[in-house]
Amino acid sequence: MNKLNRAIAKRGSSAVALAFATLSIGFLAAACQNTTTSTNTGEANNATSVSSASQTTNTKGLKIGTLLPTTGDLATIGQQMVSAVPLLVETVNACGGVNGSPVTLIAQDDQTDPRAGAAAMTKLTEVDRVAGVVGSFASSVSSAAVPIAARNRVMLVSPGSTSPVFTERAKRGEFKGYWARTAPPDTYQAQALAQLANERGFKRVSTVVINNDYGVGFEKAFVQAFKTLGGTVVNEANPTRYDPKATTFETEAAAAFAGNPEAVVAVLYEETGSLLLKSAYQQGLTQGVQIMLTDGVKSADFPAKVGRVSDGKFIVTGVIGTVPGADGKALKSLNQLWQSKNNRLPGEYAPQAWDAAALLTLAAQAAKSNTGEGIQSKIRDVANSPGTEVSDVCKGLELLRQGQDINYQGASGNVDIDQNGDVVGVYDVWTVADDGKLAVTGQVSP
Repeated sequence: MNKLNRAIAKRGSSAVALAFATLSIGFLAAACQNTTTSTNTGEANNATSVSSASQTTNTKGLKIGTLLPTTGDLATIGQQMVSAVPLLVETVNACGGVNGSPVTLIAQDDQTDPRAGAAAMTKLTEVDRVAGVVGSFASSVSSAAVPIAARNRVMLVSPGSTSPVFTERAKRGEFKGYWARTAPPDTYQAQALAQLANERGFKRVSTVVINNDYGVGFEKAFVQAFKTLGGTVVNEANPTRYDPKATTFETEAAAAFAGNPEAVVAVLYEETGSLLLKSAYQQGLTQGVQIMLTDGVKSADFPAKVGRVSDGKFIVTGVIGTVPGADGKALKSLNQLWQSKNNRLPGEYAPQAWDAAALLTLAAQAAKSNTGEGIQSKIRDVANSPGTEVSDVCKGLELLRQGQDINYQGASGNVDIDQNGDVVGVYDVWTVADDGKLAVTGQVSP
């Protein structure tokens, strides 16, 4: 927590201006390079050049992949982060690449599905022979992908898989060090949401969660944290969990709102979660009950998907929730860069995706090796102290080329990675206004 506090205090430092200036100069040269391969469509192709020949012309350079959802239940949020990695690769290649060669990027859509994600991860590791992968977002997909990564000695860094299960598995040595994440585990977000509920004066709450690693892990951590604060979870003995493949949710909605809770803590994915909350409203269950949400549904499209009430207001107007915030020293420069490329600010988890890719490239340079083993051996060294603090990835690469140690300060935060691959974060509190737009109203810490 000490380092997190320092990161917040240092936000907006003069290093940001220098970082952005370096990135801006680098992009002038990036247009001449053709070293990145992407199989995704849409935003990702706006941020990077596409070359079918890059894998044969850059056989000795660092090769990384992405495993992110551009389709499926988390597509809306996944598409907000999918541009971050090509943008980072373009930046790195414009300032000299890694170990003297350009970085190649191969993108895969995991479809928010563990089986599809496992197949894509197998392709990345065993066919494409990448050294590191940014992914996945869904914890269930990362659970399927990380054994494949570890078996093939490929470093997997997730920008958003927040299930506490990964901490437990890492402690047991299952991942052999080939796992890290730039978003903090839900152990911390659950504590933050419990703190928020307590601050709002709620003493009796119920929970409803998607029945996967993300939902169940969050639920268990929240129940423990809320009880520690003196609260009661009315359905603790019989928790409400819904099937990720379900299409109707009348029974689950009724169970979640039973027992006269003051608030319902709903840990959902956007597509299925919008149907569940709409069903709760149609059954007349939501009146007078505060709905509390998490990062899995925070997108601009979510209120419209749930729907409107008879007077035109949105059903989810007034909900409150938490989402891992971005408060790092590199955030301002990333925002400016993103605005110049896409004419808007980056979406949720884009800073975490940027940082995940940055750590892969920095670790490879520190190891002087374009292998997964090299990245795994150095990723904590470049993320943590000691070393010169740098928020500009190009500056970090230059110092590493000179044989110096660095301590990368990311866009999402300080990204200090512990022995289990975890980071600690700060959480934004968000709500839905009358017009359906999302607004951040404050922050809460675990």
